[in-house]
Amino acid sequence: MLTSPTAAQAGAVGSTPVRTFEYSVGGMTMKVPTGCLFTHIIRGGGKKITYQNAGVDCAFVAALGSGFCNWRIDFTYADTNNRTYRTSRGRTHPECKIDPMRNNSPRTLPRYGKACAHLYVTGVRRVSQCHHMTK
Repeated sequence: MLTSPTAAQAGAVGSTPVRTFEYSVGGMTMKVPTGCLFTHIIRGGGKKITYQNAGVDCAFVAALGSGFCNWRIDFTYADTNNRTYRTSRGRTHPECKIDPMRNNSPRTLPRYGKACAHLYVTGVRRVSQCHHMTK
């Protein structure tokens, strides 16, 4: 069986636990219990990103909660000196969702460094997950 050569592809998947926190929505106190992970997936090669996604997965008691209200997911890109040079800000979703998720469009970065995803709830950054992009 013969196959044609293909471009080398790389990818990374990482998850960070979402710490328990409380926040207020319309005068009601909401609590996010333990049991949720924020996962960031990135595929591509070199400085080229062909696929990027981030979202929350909850299990056990956390999966039964009201979730995350007024949430957004941002993607940031920093150089090797940890200076952020680009932010892809997600839209704020006013509804409550137990599994917020966002895809980002493919892109080629001008520099090596790191790509991060950040979950914000009511304007406060609650968790981040990053991948280093090197030669």
